[in-house]
Amino acid sequence: MSETLIVVNEQDRAIGRGEKLAVHAAGRLHRAFSIFLVDARGRLLLQRRSRAKYHSAGLWANSCCGHPRPGERTLAAARRRLGEELGASAPLRFGFKARYRTALPNGLVENEIVHVCFGPAPAESALALNPSEVSAVDFLTLPALRRDIARRPRRYAYWLRHYLKNHYAALRRDVAATRTAISGRA
Repeated sequence: MSETLIVVNEQDRAIGRGEKLAVHAAGRLHRAFSIFLVDARGRLLLQRRSRAKYHSAGLWANSCCGHPRPGERTLAAARRRLGEELGASAPLRFGFKARYRTALPNGLVENEIVHVCFGPAPAESALALNPSEVSAVDFLTLPALRRDIARRPRRYAYWLRHYLKNHYAALRRDVAATRTAISGRA
């Protein structure tokens, strides 16, 4: 099924739209989101991407990623995608923006301004993984993830490595804030 992405300028203002594969083939800058779900112990829910994915197949990534559709608010899109990939729902909040560009081995280019969101992780037993999207999940603390990426970077999607390398302080802050919010609800 074809998906339409929001093409943006460097200020993250929409300047057009394009079909998903065409946007990635041309390396056009577009809007995306990444979600980090955090449990009460401060561990991140990670997903292993399905082998059926068109890029980064079989690699470990953050909880969920995707693209808002034209006319769709980014947080609403993130909640939609959370259901599509993990069969989960969670209250999400915006954490920070990230910008990266990388050429992928299959000739496509990821060129994104990413809205990075955070929320509480449901219990693993409450997840209903979509096998065409996700093959497994795991939980790791941020420091443990950082150590494992340093030891075995090829196991992880480019964008997750980028966030850990370039936005570690923001990740640490937002993971702590999410954990605090979870504690306040208990």
